[in-house]
Amino acid sequence: MTDPRPDDGLPPRHHRHNADADWDQWPVTAYLAENYRRMHASDAAVIRHHSGFYRRFPADGLARSLEFGAGPNLYPLMPAAAVVRRIDALEPSAANVAYLTAQLERPDGSWDAFYALCRDLDPRLPPSLHQALTRVRVLHGDASAVPAGTYDAASMNFVAESVTEDADEFAELCGLFIRAVRPGGHLVAAFMENMPSYHIGAGRAWPAFPVDAAAVRRVFAPHTEGLQVTRVDKDPTLPDYGDTGMVLLQAERIPTGDGA
Repeated sequence: MTDPRPDDGLPPRHHRHNADADWDQWPVTAYLAENYRRMHASDAAVIRHHSGFYRRFPADGLARSLEFGAGPNLYPLMPAAAVVRRIDALEPSAANVAYLTAQLERPDGSWDAFYALCRDLDPRLPPSLHQALTRVRVLHGDASAVPAGTYDAASMNFVAESVTEDADEFAELCGLFIRAVRPGGHLVAAFMENMPSYHIGAGRAWPAFPVDAAAVRRVFAPHTEGLQVTRVDKDPTLPDYGDTGMVLLQAERIPTGDGA
């Protein structure tokens, strides 16, 4: 695991935690402009990975799934709509909740290319993105409030490693993600690889904890089975946040015991 605070002979710096950041002020417009107003090769890689995960299940075969820290990114919600009857998009930021809620009524046209790829990969999806999003319910809240074992599946994309500088809190957030699904429930995730704390545009610095495939595997392996961890190279068309690529995950919560 990469140490975000190397020993440079200076006094230890305070590791910022999730609660230290004002997520209600998340810069939605700037973030979307930097990352999602067009589809990048890295987006397509995540969509292919996640679509392959959902194609394992029959159409409408899962009753409930959770998007853990949904943010303003719609594309993780898209492939889920082929198999999940209700998708809960859990998000603590008021700014992101406002954006997501508006998107359920009229999604931005910039998401059309993302949805077209999802439909190419899984024709069971509804004809339009608006129809797919009718399965989504936006929940304004914190991950710690999710009752354990609530969901058949859960998805987490660029969350646990992007909200804290503390290794223990990263592991705790991953544990909440795992426990959100029932024993035997299904998990799919994407992480930024080796990303330090970062800026959106010229704004404030947001906390992050650098992880790699080995770090992700260490956190998830004791609590899951069928664990698959792969990486995607850095996409040079995206902003340089200091990351080296992405880490993708599929797993199932251990069927017996508390799983985390």
